[in-house]
Amino acid sequence: MKYTKYILLLSCLLLGACSKFLDQTPQGVISGDDLNSPANLEKMVTAAYASLGNDHYTAPYSSMWPYGNIRSGDAYKGGDGAGDISDYHFYETFSLNRVDNGSSDLVWFRLYVCIGRVNDALARLNKATETQFPEKVVRQAEMKFLRGHYYFLLKTLFKYVPYIDENAPKETYDTISNRTYSNVELWTKIADDFTFAASHLPDIQPQIGRANKFAAKAYLAKTLLYEAYKQDENNHVTGIDAALLQQVNTLCDEVIASGKYQLAIDYANNFLSKSENGPETLFAIQYSKDDGTPKGRLDYGHALDYPMNQEYGCCGFHSPSSNLVNAFQTGANGLPMFETFNNVNITTEADFHTHTFDPRLDHTVAIPGHPYKYDPAFLYKRAWARAPEVYGSYLSLKEAVLPGDATFQKVPPFMSSSKNWEIIRYADVLLMVAEAKLRQSAPDKAGALLLINQLRSARGATPMTDVTLVNPANVYDPNTLLAERGREMYWESWRRQDLIRFGVFLKAWALKDADPDPQRNLLFPIAPEELLANPNLQQNPGYGE
Repeated sequence: MKYTKYILLLSCLLLGACSKFLDQTPQGVISGDDLNSPANLEKMVTAAYASLGNDHYTAPYSSMWPYGNIRSGDAYKGGDGAGDISDYHFYETFSLNRVDNGSSDLVWFRLYVCIGRVNDALARLNKATETQFPEKVVRQAEMKFLRGHYYFLLKTLFKYVPYIDENAPKETYDTISNRTYSNVELWTKIADDFTFAASHLPDIQPQIGRANKFAAKAYLAKTLLYEAYKQDENNHVTGIDAALLQQVNTLCDEVIASGKYQLAIDYANNFLSKSENGPETLFAIQYSKDDGTPKGRLDYGHALDYPMNQEYGCCGFHSPSSNLVNAFQTGANGLPMFETFNNVNITTEADFHTHTFDPRLDHTVAIPGHPYKYDPAFLYKRAWARAPEVYGSYLSLKEAVLPGDATFQKVPPFMSSSKNWEIIRYADVLLMVAEAKLRQSAPDKAGALLLINQLRSARGATPMTDVTLVNPANVYDPNTLLAERGREMYWESWRRQDLIRFGVFLKAWALKDADPDPQRNLLFPIAPEELLANPNLQQNPGYGE
């Protein structure tokens, strides 16, 4: 009993001491209010920008290649067979694209983490005065630009998503429905952020990587272009809004008229680290290396996409499909083979000597016997592909760098680089306004042709004539522009969205009949974990409740 009393007394003294200790503010901890100083507001904005580069190959939201390329028919998953990241195999084959596909849930989660950073910065910026923080309005505009970008990606993947802004109490996040806003109202929410950004951002930013007025106008144009294609609840395109197309036309014309952007002298410059942030760049993710952090802010979204040769070593993912390579074929006149490009399958090295191709092919696809990333002494070989008997011998190029490039970095067992990744470039602006002109009730074929040929000439491709813009009945065929968007933008992860907008997504996958409900493949399912966490979410059509 004597010893028990001492133990109880000692325990009470220790507990009292611990209580006092726990009441102290730990070193290195900052309160929420302390983050509202001007210096820390800038840091919160920087943290929101940093989300652009917090990508990972398990669900990349910066490049979106599993969702935009694999799902479009342009890319095979690659890697070491169907079981190597099987979630992507299900995307590619349109089989077992179930609600429990983990990659779909990951991209949802990661994009909302990005939105959370933006909303946190905005909530703090909104409380500051311009006297306290003179950059307030510009930083608000930058944050709304980023929020518009993240919601745009979510919208194109899932269509209906919970819209959470900086005014929503955090304790209500798991009750906000994805049907609070209609399809059109969600597009309007996204457009409103870009409209605010376009109205309050400067023409030129003092620091590279910050969004400016013209990036916001271009992204607003893209948002309105997508909204212009009206869809029913089964995601069929039912009509095109001419008034929205006119706004797209106006916004793109303003970007063009600014004189601040032009097509690169060499198409390759858009995909080389030494020429990043060039004349075509409206907005790009600014990756970094040797920046004082252990591994820098590298492009982990493309970390699987390098060859299996000695200089790299992993991992052979993101392999161009034969359909993509075939689409670059040209006729004797140098013009695209719109209807017949798949009549002959390009499969051997000899085929590239007996057929002619759009010059952009070697910027997009690594081909056996051709220079890899423009180095004539570094020829790509079939053996560099990881599983050529499964996925063919081609690999991707636009995201890669040479092993001797200053931005290259091995992150064993994977490869990476700090080369920028373009989100919006000037060529897309030209193609968007051409699309708007051709989709009007009275198509402006001459105006569209001028823009298309400006692009084709800059790329060394044969200019089109008016005849090539129409079908044999002399009616404008929108698929000619879709094909041109492909040759210019292949591998930049917009292809699935383009196919859906043009109403040919399911046609492109007509031979892939593994899924009994192909219509649902236009969208991704909302994961069971999300539905369980938030009972107010509704599943997308075709995926059950």
